[in-house]
Amino acid sequence: MSLINLAFKKTKYEKRPALLTYTVAGDNSKKKSLEILRSIANYADICEIGFPHNTPIADGGQIQSSAYRAIKNGIKIKDVFSIVKNFKKSKQAKPVILMGYYNMIYQYGDSNFINICKKVGVDGLIVVDLPYPENKNFAKKCKKKNINFIQLVSPTTSLIRMKKIIRDSHDMVYYISMLSTTGGKLKVSPKKILERYNKIKNLNKNKNVVIGFGITEKTIASLRKADGLVVGSALCKEISKSVEKRQNPVTNVTNIVKRLREKIA
Repeated sequence: MSLINLAFKKTKYEKRPALLTYTVAGDNSKKKSLEILRSIANYADICEIGFPHNTPIADGGQIQSSAYRAIKNGIKIKDVFSIVKNFKKSKQAKPVILMGYYNMIYQYGDSNFINICKKVGVDGLIVVDLPYPENKNFAKKCKKKNINFIQLVSPTTSLIRMKKIIRDSHDMVYYISMLSTTGGKLKVSPKKILERYNKIKNLNKNKNVVIGFGITEKTIASLRKADGLVVGSALCKEISKSVEKRQNPVTNVTNIVKRLREKIA
């Protein structure tokens, strides 16, 4: 059983959703990024780590700012792998999902990239601009190395297409809650989101379905019936505020993640 599946098994036993956090690797420095991961892992169940990227597709302003700071500080893909490797050595390490864009993977070569991911301890991959069914071959390569390739579904995904995506997915499916970039205000009621979530879940109850986009301290409790909930922009925003005020982002971001965990306990 994969570490991602084990994380969901644990949270289901505790009768709560898994808390997935998203931060950009290298924001606001390689050292601080690792410190933040180690700290928030005390409360998060799965840690998503974003590749710094200068031409994002789905990322809103807060995550773009995080990526810009990381790029400005010279963070490269090799540094992202280094952060993951060192994080996985820590006692509080949780499953790691890398999130990024295919052109960065393409430069490495699919097989080479996946081999490095396996070597440093990556548990899953989200590739935003590699949709189904174009991602089938890449997903198969991931599965051979026991790395979860996480499929995305959205409010506009048709039932026929959704059935195919769920069928070919690994241990986790990511439901994009609304038609927006990350960090936007929740445009749909939690009730409507959960109705759509239940339709996805009913296609295969054995697959873990998480909800992302628009999840904040104000909205997370209303969506706690999901298998998992992803919070990213709120954390990136807090890092930005901490940098501007010259405060310690580790403490401030950890406090947010702690409060988020308490709201879904």
